[in-house]
Amino acid sequence: MKRFSSFLAIFLSVMAFSQKQGKLRKVATVGFLNVENLWDTIRSADYIDGTKDIKNPAFHRSIPMDSIKFLEAEKYDGVWSDGALVGKKAVRYQSGSEEFTPQSPKNYNTKIYKAKLANEAKVISEMGAQYTKTAPAVVGLIEVENRQVIEDLIKEPALKKYDYGIIHYNSYDYRGIDVALIYQKRRFTPTNSLKKELKIFGDNGKREYTRDILVVTGFLDNEKVAFFMNHWPSRRGGEAASLPKRNAAAALLKQQMDSVRAADPSTKLFAMGDFNDDPVSSSLKNYLKAQPSPKDLSETTPYLNLMYPLYKKGVASLAYQDAPNLFDQIIVSKNVISDQVTKEYSVYKAEIFAPPYLVNKEGNYKGYPFRSWNGDQFTGGYSDHFPAFVVLQKEP
Repeated sequence: MKRFSSFLAIFLSVMAFSQKQGKLRKVATVGFLNVENLWDTIRSADYIDGTKDIKNPAFHRSIPMDSIKFLEAEKYDGVWSDGALVGKKAVRYQSGSEEFTPQSPKNYNTKIYKAKLANEAKVISEMGAQYTKTAPAVVGLIEVENRQVIEDLIKEPALKKYDYGIIHYNSYDYRGIDVALIYQKRRFTPTNSLKKELKIFGDNGKREYTRDILVVTGFLDNEKVAFFMNHWPSRRGGEAASLPKRNAAAALLKQQMDSVRAADPSTKLFAMGDFNDDPVSSSLKNYLKAQPSPKDLSETTPYLNLMYPLYKKGVASLAYQDAPNLFDQIIVSKNVISDQVTKEYSVYKAEIFAPPYLVNKEGNYKGYPFRSWNGDQFTGGYSDHFPAFVVLQKEP
């Protein structure tokens, strides 16, 4: 098993901009983490009630399998898409729901579920805290099963006092996992949210169902911002063969970012998530056109990849097929970049968060993220990805 030392290069900052000595600052952390299959213990299905508004969480919700018989539903063999299901009522079965139950080989019981919740809550509460002395203002989540697991997560003792709100929509992902956003209600006020379905197709021409891109706009400490949560298609089948799917995701993300920016150029944009590609991959470099350095920013290339300098230093956020990769990235619009502290938020620094407890200490996976599962065995770990965050600063 190949090992690599780049995982040990923790707490490295991407960039630290100049500031006046002794100047007071207001700070905020924005970050995300892959919670590595945060499922509850109840086998579920998706219920789509197309008679409700698409933006209503009840339009597409997760339900226990044993409640299906009490709900009105038709036999549906069509394409799974919000638009196609308007006016219809249907049940969609999750391929992954049986894996995380007490009856499965994982023996996924309440004890394991509670340990998983406590672990993820601990990580969230500490992201950026060495700079801000508090939990993040906004946190993206990757690989959540449904809204219920997020509600359970924010009730954990490590997070409850921060009064997090939730923005989540069920996707048509083939496994039944979604992206979501939680936010401290006293600091972030959402004004709009939506999900954008990523429509990709296999070699046989059939639709492949994956995660949506979650778009959220609002005000962070009274500044207009937009967040774009991503979990792009994996490299299953090989990096080259699967790249067109991530190129499609990049094109969709760029279209959404460009749209928000065109509507109001003052909005500060934050795109983040597991892109399943490195900063130098075609998807991010050529389709999203995320730039490696502030000097490369312009009106036609307004997006900066905060993780590019870390990538060049050899820092990784995971190991894919035994090789280090930096798939977990944060990309911002150029109006979040400043070489001085002003009255508006700008980037202070960005990091891959890898404190010692998130790093495997020994064995074949020494230096790798301390993941939750080794096959069907719960390890007591946290995730197979290190989280990422950016610290923002401004004059108080």
